Amino acid sequence: MTYFDAPGLENTEKTLQLAAERAKLQGIAEMVVATTSGRTAFKALEICKALKIVAVTYHCGFDEPFKPVMPEDVRKDLESRGVRVVSATHALSGVERSVFNKYSGSCPVLLIADTLRLFGQGTKVAVEISIMAADAGALSGKDIVSVAGSAHGADTALVIKPAHQSGLFDLRIREIICKPRNF
Repeated sequence: MTYFDAPGLENTEKTLQLAAERAKLQGIAEMVVATTSGRTAFKALEICKALKIVAVTYHCGFDEPFKPVMPEDVRKDLESRGVRVVSATHALSGVERSVFNKYSGSCPVLLIADTLRLFGQGTKVAVEISIMAADAGALSGKDIVSVAGSAHGADTALVIKPAHQSGLFDLRIREIICKPRNF
């Protein structure tokens, strides 16, 4: 396992290299990558040539009502290169965050998200995007490498046995490939 001194964009290339190496060693064919601008997905295309890449981005309306986060031309470019782009509601918040914001109190899904954040924001996101990709029908059900970050770029990579939201507790984090030590 590799630790980065700090989270951030500067770890993206190394994270993707480590993820690709681990996928090859484990015979993993699928990679899920968190991206909003498309930059991390394009970098994954350069580095992870042997993998089927699924790019996961925020749901439409995240920043502005009824507007997608990822620009349409970026989405089309990624798809033309064979990347499956999934735009979906956050699996570990979604409607529950809306309920919490209106009524307060504890919400189990938000507790799960905060527990995963004990390992860093990238760990929570890597788990979350694997669920989002599974729910979109973009995965085979075999082990994947999931790559995410703490804000911009990628700094965390996990080997995950994916699951759908309805089977969350069947999901397994098999390996931590890399993550920030300080977050």
